[in-house]
Amino acid sequence: MSASVSMPMGGVQVGSYDSYEQAQAAVDFLSDQKFPVENVTIIGSDLRMVETVTGRLTVGRAVAAGAAGGAWWGLFVGLLLGIFSTDGSLWIGSVLSGLLAGVVFGAIFGAIGYAATQGRRDFTSTNKIVAGRYDVMCNPARAEEARAHLARFSLRN
Repeated sequence: MSASVSMPMGGVQVGSYDSYEQAQAAVDFLSDQKFPVENVTIIGSDLRMVETVTGRLTVGRAVAAGAAGGAWWGLFVGLLLGIFSTDGSLWIGSVLSGLLAGVVFGAIFGAIGYAATQGRRDFTSTNKIVAGRYDVMCNPARAEEARAHLARFSLRN
Protein backbone atom coordinates (compact mmCIF):
# COMPACT_ATOMS: atom_id res chain seq x y z
CA MET A 1 0.00 0.00 0.00
CA SER A 2 1.47 3.38 -0.95
CA ALA A 3 0.96 6.72 0.76
CA SER A 4 -1.29 9.21 -0.99
CA VAL A 5 -0.88 12.97 -1.28
CA SER A 6 -3.62 13.65 1.26
CA MET A 7 -2.31 11.09 3.74
CA PRO A 8 1.47 11.36 4.17
CA MET A 9 3.49 8.36 5.21
CA GLY A 10 3.59 9.33 8.90
CA GLY A 11 -0.08 10.27 9.20
CA VAL A 12 -1.36 13.79 9.87
CA GLN A 13 0.64 16.53 11.54
CA VAL A 14 -0.16 17.10 15.20
CA GLY A 15 2.83 19.27 16.10
CA SER A 16 5.84 21.02 14.56
CA TYR A 17 9.10 21.89 16.33
CA ASP A 18 12.35 23.70 15.57
CA SER A 19 14.63 21.04 17.10
CA TYR A 20 14.66 17.29 17.41
CA GLU A 21 14.92 17.61 21.18
CA GLN A 22 11.61 19.55 21.28
CA ALA A 23 9.89 16.94 19.09
CA GLN A 24 11.31 14.16 21.25
CA ALA A 25 10.08 15.93 24.40
CA ALA A 26 6.61 16.23 22.84
CA VAL A 27 6.48 12.50 22.09
CA ASP A 28 7.79 11.77 25.59
CA PHE A 29 4.97 13.92 26.98
CA LEU A 30 2.48 11.90 24.93
CA SER A 31 3.97 8.72 26.38
CA ASP A 32 3.69 10.14 29.91
CA GLN A 33 0.01 10.79 29.21
CA LYS A 34 -0.42 7.08 28.34
CA PHE A 35 -1.04 7.96 24.68
CA PRO A 36 -0.28 4.99 22.38
CA VAL A 37 2.94 6.40 20.92
CA GLU A 38 3.22 3.56 18.41
CA ASN A 39 0.80 5.74 16.37
CA VAL A 40 3.35 8.61 16.26
CA THR A 41 6.18 9.41 13.85
CA ILE A 42 8.78 12.21 13.93
CA ILE A 43 9.67 13.45 10.45
CA GLY A 44 12.53 15.88 9.81
CA SER A 45 12.09 18.28 6.88
CA ASP A 46 14.35 20.77 5.10
CA LEU A 47 17.43 18.59 5.55
CA ARG A 48 20.93 19.98 5.27
CA MET A 49 24.40 18.59 5.88
CA VAL A 50 26.52 20.45 8.44
CA GLU A 51 30.26 19.83 8.43
CA THR A 52 32.10 21.07 11.51
CA VAL A 53 35.84 21.55 11.04
CA THR A 54 37.64 20.11 14.06
CA GLY A 55 41.27 20.87 13.27
CA ARG A 56 44.19 20.96 10.90
CA LEU A 57 45.35 17.68 9.36
CA THR A 58 49.12 17.26 9.25
CA VAL A 59 51.32 14.34 8.27
CA GLY A 60 51.91 13.63 11.96
CA ARG A 61 48.21 13.53 12.78
CA ALA A 62 47.48 11.32 9.77
CA VAL A 63 50.25 8.91 10.75
CA ALA A 64 49.12 8.89 14.41
CA ALA A 65 45.48 8.24 13.44
CA GLY A 66 46.55 5.45 11.09
CA ALA A 67 48.75 3.92 13.78
CA ALA A 68 45.91 4.05 16.32
CA GLY A 69 43.47 2.37 13.93
CA GLY A 70 46.11 -0.18 12.96
CA ALA A 71 46.80 -0.91 16.62
CA TRP A 72 43.18 -1.95 17.16
CA TRP A 73 43.22 -4.23 14.10
CA GLY A 74 46.61 -5.64 15.09
CA LEU A 75 45.39 -6.33 18.61
CA PHE A 76 42.34 -8.11 17.21
CA VAL A 77 44.44 -10.28 14.88
CA GLY A 78 46.95 -10.96 17.65
CA LEU A 79 44.18 -12.11 19.98
CA LEU A 80 42.76 -14.38 17.29
CA LEU A 81 46.18 -15.91 16.66
CA GLY A 82 46.74 -16.18 20.40
CA ILE A 83 43.77 -18.52 20.70
CA PHE A 84 45.81 -21.22 18.95
CA SER A 85 48.91 -20.86 21.15
CA THR A 86 49.79 -23.68 23.50
CA ASP A 87 51.88 -21.61 25.90
CA GLY A 88 51.19 -18.38 27.80
CA SER A 89 54.37 -16.73 26.53
CA LEU A 90 53.42 -17.61 22.94
CA TRP A 91 50.03 -16.01 23.52
CA ILE A 92 51.59 -12.77 24.75
CA GLY A 93 54.06 -12.86 21.87
CA SER A 94 51.32 -13.24 19.25
CA VAL A 95 49.26 -10.42 20.79
CA LEU A 96 52.26 -8.08 20.95
CA SER A 97 53.39 -9.04 17.43
CA GLY A 98 49.92 -8.37 16.05
CA LEU A 99 49.77 -5.06 17.88
CA LEU A 100 53.18 -3.96 16.62
CA ALA A 101 52.44 -5.01 13.03
CA GLY A 102 49.11 -3.18 13.18
CA VAL A 103 50.76 0.03 14.41
CA VAL A 104 53.42 -0.09 11.68
CA PHE A 105 51.05 -0.88 8.81
CA GLY A 106 48.45 1.60 10.09
CA ALA A 107 51.03 4.37 10.25
CA ILE A 108 52.23 3.55 6.72
CA PHE A 109 48.71 3.54 5.32
CA GLY A 110 47.89 6.76 7.20
CA ALA A 111 50.88 8.46 5.56
CA ILE A 112 49.96 7.08 2.14
CA GLY A 113 46.37 8.26 2.54
CA TYR A 114 47.52 11.73 3.51
CA ALA A 115 49.93 11.91 0.58
CA ALA A 116 47.20 10.78 -1.81
CA THR A 117 45.11 13.88 -1.05
CA GLN A 118 47.98 16.11 -2.26
CA GLY A 119 47.01 18.85 0.19
CA ARG A 120 43.43 19.22 -1.10
CA ARG A 121 41.90 18.43 2.28
CA ASP A 122 44.24 19.43 5.09
CA PHE A 123 41.62 19.48 7.83
CA THR A 124 39.57 17.09 9.92
CA SER A 125 35.84 17.41 10.36
CA THR A 126 32.62 15.75 11.44
CA ASN A 127 29.41 15.61 9.42
CA LYS A 128 25.81 15.46 10.49
CA ILE A 129 22.45 15.82 8.84
CA VAL A 130 20.08 18.26 10.53
CA ALA A 131 16.53 19.24 9.72
CA GLY A 132 15.08 22.73 9.69
CA ARG A 133 11.81 21.48 11.17
CA TYR A 134 10.59 18.34 12.93
CA ASP A 135 6.95 17.40 12.50
CA VAL A 136 5.19 15.03 14.87
CA MET A 137 2.79 12.98 12.80
CA CYS A 138 0.04 10.70 14.05
CA ASN A 139 -2.35 8.08 12.78
CA PRO A 140 -5.50 10.02 11.74
CA ALA A 141 -7.71 7.95 14.06
CA ARG A 142 -5.77 9.23 17.11
CA ALA A 143 -4.76 12.70 15.80
CA GLU A 144 -7.30 14.79 17.73
CA GLU A 145 -6.37 13.15 21.02
CA ALA A 146 -2.67 13.75 20.29
CA ARG A 147 -3.34 17.41 19.42
CA ALA A 148 -5.20 17.91 22.70
CA HIS A 149 -2.29 16.47 24.69
CA LEU A 150 0.27 18.50 22.74
CA ALA A 151 -1.74 21.69 23.33
CA ARG A 152 -1.30 21.11 27.07
CA PHE A 153 2.38 20.33 26.44
CA SER A 154 2.91 23.68 24.65
CA LEU A 155 1.17 25.58 27.47
CA ARG A 156 3.41 23.85 30.00
CA ASN A 157 6.59 25.05 28.26
